[in-house]
Amino acid sequence: MARELRVISNNQKVRQPKPEWLRIRLGDPTNQNQVLQLIEGLNLHTVCQEARCPNIFECWTDRTATFMLGGDICTRHCGFCAVGKGQPGLLDRDEPRHVAEAVHHLNLAHAVITSVNRDDLPDGGAAHWAETIREVRAANPECKIEVLIPDFNGDEAALNTVLDAQPDVLNHNTETIARLYRRVRPDAVYQQSLTLLQRAATRRDREGRGMLTKSGIMVGLGETFDEVVALMHDLRSVSCDIMTIGQYLQPHARRLPVERYVTPEEFAKWREIGMSLGFHHVESSPLTRSSYHAREQAIK
Repeated sequence: MARELRVISNNQKVRQPKPEWLRIRLGDPTNQNQVLQLIEGLNLHTVCQEARCPNIFECWTDRTATFMLGGDICTRHCGFCAVGKGQPGLLDRDEPRHVAEAVHHLNLAHAVITSVNRDDLPDGGAAHWAETIREVRAANPECKIEVLIPDFNGDEAALNTVLDAQPDVLNHNTETIARLYRRVRPDAVYQQSLTLLQRAATRRDREGRGMLTKSGIMVGLGETFDEVVALMHDLRSVSCDIMTIGQYLQPHARRLPVERYVTPEEFAKWREIGMSLGFHHVESSPLTRSSYHAREQAIK
């Protein structure tokens, strides 16, 4: 039985203890410190730190990190996210080169790059994205490049700027089911995210590329099991290849509470259903995040 939050008389939700299956394995601090020193030395941000990812110990022990472009201030106001909100600063023109250097120093076979939303920029930061992809590929020709991009407010030209740089995996998270968008992603539109994924897959197929498309959601925010299955059908209808499903964990008190802890058995069932729908890969577990086991997901 999944654990749920108790509601007391003043309508305040009381945090319940995390279940056993959410216990996190701590890693070797030696490699973790090396990654931290490298990132700080190159003036880079990681979503591992900013989003308070529960897998940071495991991943950093393996000398992997997900780089976050565009600074550490986001222009959106998502109810789940720990990243700072407000007016971002200027783009760091050295950032694409520094990300490429970090990928080289870490000797990555698969690099994951994401960003804050930059709605303050005319192209949403798409040109900066493209330059980073090109820099990483020039310095690391054998490395696969996965990008987890924002929706660029539905701007197809901005999406094409990123696709022109030819990433190996194009990831855009739907984050949650359509019914919960107003509460979870108030600045986004569910259909707009599906359209982005469809445009990417259509261009991929037209040009005969090997690029994979990918999307992910969090659960435990109030969705039902069947609503997640319906979202899976939506993603397959736009030719999405890879899906990730993980437990939402409240990063701090000013973000949305956890409505329930989803059981490992439910995650396993979603994976089974997803694979039967034709996904190339479904990563579904309590600790799954967008870039968790990303290299394994993209193996064809």
